[in-house]
Amino acid sequence: MKYYSTRGNSFVNSTSEALLKGLADDGGLFIPEEIREVNFTNEEIERLDYKEFAYKVISAIFDDLDREKLKIEIEKAYYKFPEDIIPIKNVDNLYFMELFHGETRAFKDFALSLLPRLIKIAKEEDNVEEKTLILTATSGDTGSAAISGFSGVENTNIIVFYPTDGISLIQRAQMINSGSKNATAVAINGNFDDAQSALKRIFNDLEFKKELREAGHILTSANSINIGRLVPQIAYYFYSYYKLVNKGIIDNGERISVAVPTGNFGNILAAYFSKLMGLPIEEFICASNKNNILEDFINTGVYDTNREFYKTNSPSMDILVSSNLERYLSLKSGNSNEIYSLMKSLNETGKFEYKNDLEMFGFSCGEQETLKVIDDIYKKSEYLIDTHTAVAVKAAEKYLGGKDKKILIVSTASPVKFATEISKAIGLGADDEEKAIEEVAKLSNDVEFLEKVNTDFHEEIVIDKVDIKKFVRERIMC
Repeated sequence: MKYYSTRGNSFVNSTSEALLKGLADDGGLFIPEEIREVNFTNEEIERLDYKEFAYKVISAIFDDLDREKLKIEIEKAYYKFPEDIIPIKNVDNLYFMELFHGETRAFKDFALSLLPRLIKIAKEEDNVEEKTLILTATSGDTGSAAISGFSGVENTNIIVFYPTDGISLIQRAQMINSGSKNATAVAINGNFDDAQSALKRIFNDLEFKKELREAGHILTSANSINIGRLVPQIAYYFYSYYKLVNKGIIDNGERISVAVPTGNFGNILAAYFSKLMGLPIEEFICASNKNNILEDFINTGVYDTNREFYKTNSPSMDILVSSNLERYLSLKSGNSNEIYSLMKSLNETGKFEYKNDLEMFGFSCGEQETLKVIDDIYKKSEYLIDTHTAVAVKAAEKYLGGKDKKILIVSTASPVKFATEISKAIGLGADDEEKAIEEVAKLSNDVEFLEKVNTDFHEEIVIDKVDIKKFVRERIMC
């Protein structure tokens, strides 16, 4: 497989090179040159083995990685997941694909359990001897999942940057108290967009990358700008669809729509890739919180970051610059000159206009609406959902408008991670965050998770957003 940049001025000739670069040299994001259809036999569908599904989907794109190594690393990546790797829960016409049963209780575990192993294969195939430096920006869940995935990986260092405010106690504790010797978590006085923009500048800084290489490190990312983050996510859409087929909820070949709580656009992009690869998805419902830049863009064609940034009760979606949108526009447009122009306008003015049909529905959900959705679902079925999933539910309800259609809801995180808001929503009355966590863990049947998280921490590294590059240099060069 070869890969081209969304901006048209950078190409690589192998999956391993795309994985190790992370970001293209022209600042764009890599897209596979060919997207092939994937078909599952009746026997494979009946067997419904997630590792088998993942291998078949991932190898259709990463076709030049050693197949035996890829198969082995996929087996190892998902070894710690439960046997029922993606439970699907039903409330009325909504089918919740629970993607949060990995180590850190967020959907990011699916990709970030495998990404370190993909990078390992890539380094072996390209005979790369330098250490790997992983730089990652997070709005909450990516950081803890990345630290968990890369913890203890030989010849690898990872630095995660997260906003000082907005993330939950458990998200913060998972990063700060990971105990990983090769991981550093750093709070910045700024938001996710500030961290992501700073890291993109570092990835485009050829002199700094040369400096790092001379110090024995190659630079790549665990964010979804890396194609190795995106591709593994495609697999769970195939698996979940065929699980519905197996349960007799839908017929094989029946089209179904998906509602995805969306921040950086990677998860909904993975759903779009699954459609390009043959999955019968009817329509895409892009769900935003109060930071509804994507809803506005889908409905008006104008992407404008010159607006107020809100810290909400669905913090992993508190994003105004959705990096993977660039990949989606590239796939829709097929014109790299147009994408280059759009991104240039975004960089210089904070906005751009795209005139073609995005073929997607966009809806948003406010904070009080989010709490009401959680309460409504719980009263109706005694089923708890987290704040991000609630945003997707509200978007699905707006999309349906009373129509009798089945919707696959992408449930992205355990309610335990956002327990204070859950407690508030359903009236538990817990008087502090730790008490709320205990109560919600009991209701979610996930007390075991709490035993793995130490929420007692005293020290936190905090820097200004302008000092990110300086921090990386000092940490690596010392």
